[in-house]
Amino acid sequence: MILDGKCPTGPIEKTWDKHRFDMKLVNPANKRKYKILVVGTGLAGGAAAASLGELGYNVEAFCYQDSPRRAHSIAAQGGINAAKNYPNDGDSIYRLFYDTIKGGDFRAREADVWRLAQVSNNIIDQCVAQGVPFARDYAGYLDNRSFGGAQVSRTFYARGQTGQQLLLGAYSALARQIKAGTVKMFPRTEMLDLIIVDGEAKGITIRDLVTGEIRTHVGDAVVLCTGGYVNVFNLSTNAMGCSVTAVWKAHKKGAFFANPCYTQIHPTCIPQHGDKQSKLTLMSESLRNDGRCWVPKKQGDNRAPGQIPDEDRDYYLERKYPSFGNLAPRDIASRAAKEQCDDNRGVGPGGRGVYLDFASSIQRLGENTIRERYGNLFQMYEKIAGEDPYETPMKIYPAPHYSMGGLWVDYNCMSNVPGLFVLGEANFSVHGANRLGASALMQGLADGYFVIPYTIADYLARIAPGKVKADNPECKKSIDDVNNDLKKFMSINGKKTVTEFHRELGKIMWNNVGMARSEESCKEALKVIPQIRDEFWKNVKVSGSGAEFNQQLENAGRVADFLEFAELMTLDALHRNESCGGHFRVEHQMPDGEAKRDDENYCYVAAWEFKGVGKEPELHKEPLKFENVHLAIRSYK
Repeated sequence: MILDGKCPTGPIEKTWDKHRFDMKLVNPANKRKYKILVVGTGLAGGAAAASLGELGYNVEAFCYQDSPRRAHSIAAQGGINAAKNYPNDGDSIYRLFYDTIKGGDFRAREADVWRLAQVSNNIIDQCVAQGVPFARDYAGYLDNRSFGGAQVSRTFYARGQTGQQLLLGAYSALARQIKAGTVKMFPRTEMLDLIIVDGEAKGITIRDLVTGEIRTHVGDAVVLCTGGYVNVFNLSTNAMGCSVTAVWKAHKKGAFFANPCYTQIHPTCIPQHGDKQSKLTLMSESLRNDGRCWVPKKQGDNRAPGQIPDEDRDYYLERKYPSFGNLAPRDIASRAAKEQCDDNRGVGPGGRGVYLDFASSIQRLGENTIRERYGNLFQMYEKIAGEDPYETPMKIYPAPHYSMGGLWVDYNCMSNVPGLFVLGEANFSVHGANRLGASALMQGLADGYFVIPYTIADYLARIAPGKVKADNPECKKSIDDVNNDLKKFMSINGKKTVTEFHRELGKIMWNNVGMARSEESCKEALKVIPQIRDEFWKNVKVSGSGAEFNQQLENAGRVADFLEFAELMTLDALHRNESCGGHFRVEHQMPDGEAKRDDENYCYVAAWEFKGVGKEPELHKEPLKFENVHLAIRSYK
């Protein structure tokens, strides 16, 4: 099937404005008749629930945390992009659009990316009005810093805790609607099934994580804002609770999964220190504004960094990418770091690390300036690594971080299942094969504040409200299905813990489908994943019961979904016989080691349809057209 993204035509500068006018509206009195279910309350979900509640819809919002304030958006550090051009350095909506298309290695939709760039400025105004304490310069104006993949400074930030401050802004708007009664909040609940009635998404089945109760919630539309799936690698920068479960359940009910092989490896993370580690810690990309990446020039040089003179250091990003230097995009900077370590010039335990050095910036700007910009990040690093970055260079290494793939959506952010909308990291739409830094927060808030309030109305205006009630046979069937799955976990009573299986899967995925993939490694993973999955269903140990707070049971469900999803992700990586962005097939590289795209054969979105566990999924394609930014070799040299 050839998929239609329903992108508007005509001059791209007018597409979103024209589309907004052409869409149907729901009048204020009628909005009260509709109920919308929002799953996830991070930046995309929190912004969407608050905005839809403010418009007058009845909203039910769900999160598995004890409060929406604990969504994983809180972990974002470095900043949020917008094309306001405050530094007067040549930025514009078109340049942000161009940088994002190029940064995604020409694997994103032009119309979606233009809209993202266009509404980016509104986001900053919205957040300032909410009281988000963005950094300001000496005169009191909002400050900007640089991020990878751009030669302008367009990133607004709040020290190294931008995600937390933006989430508190969205949460304050959400809390206002909870008080007003337009939003009902259901914390400590996990979505375990999507309810489809007559081909349309009309509800969800959730488990109350405190009591174990299984129940359904029905509405007129479902909005999934549940983040990404990189915990398929086990160790990642994501919170341990982040999973593929919600979108995978939707996928199994017919929603197409697009580009699952597109995952982002972040170049600046604290290196892994042991096999029993539960997660990895991100060090913001913003540190590369003032930090310089280097390794010793000589292999096996074990001298302390302070004893290695400048002439014996290889500032490899500055050497390889003189135009962008240390602010090369994440996929390129990650591969460059791995390259140095593979050449036996890495530092730290096992040689899996490079230095991020602030000595020259401290000398140039003074320690106080660096402390003002990154103080909380330096403090976090010192607590974890036991070294003072003001005195000794940080050690960093790439780690799994973000999912560019996700459920397929059209221009309205609606999946191929009518009534199922997908926002933020959970959809595939704007980042292509690689996300530029500081654009995840931009996408989440753009989708939640400025896209879904318009596009969901167009769908709701065409249907009658309240069509499906809680006594619908599909609701009972969904509850029975979920209960049967949970009983199956409890009945196995094997000998291996859920964590052991997750580690086993993560190791296979990182080694074979991680920063570098090959036909051979993908085929190896496709051979081993079903074996791990078979053993899981025979030998996993889940103690306790389903009718109580039981984190082993929660984790068992999430890992079971990863064990199915991992096969699709690997299949997609094997199918895409090219290198682009974060998808690096070692057989497809330029003579200088850069990614080699195949636009003639793979310039499309790969959207997969579920056909059963262990069965070959069906591939659907959405061709990508580039009329405003022409296809070109992506170079940062």
